[in-house]
Amino acid sequence: MQVSVDPSRCCSSGQCVLTVPEVFEQGDHDGLVRLRLAVLPPAQYAEARLASALYPGGAITVTEDDDGGA
Repeated sequence: MQVSVDPSRCCSSGQCVLTVPEVFEQGDHDGLVRLRLAVLPPAQYAEARLASALYPGGAITVTEDDDGGA
């Protein structure tokens, strides 16, 4: 599984950071989403999917591997 973000679509709500702080952070000056990890360990797959689904700006994209993310 890979995660990408589009800061231009970010609304700075911080929900991604609250959901998966190990993967996402907000910029100090602009509050925009930034990635800490682009390739996730399996333990964080479900949380990353949730963050993508909850994110109001649609700025988070989760790409599953051919084997379902494993």
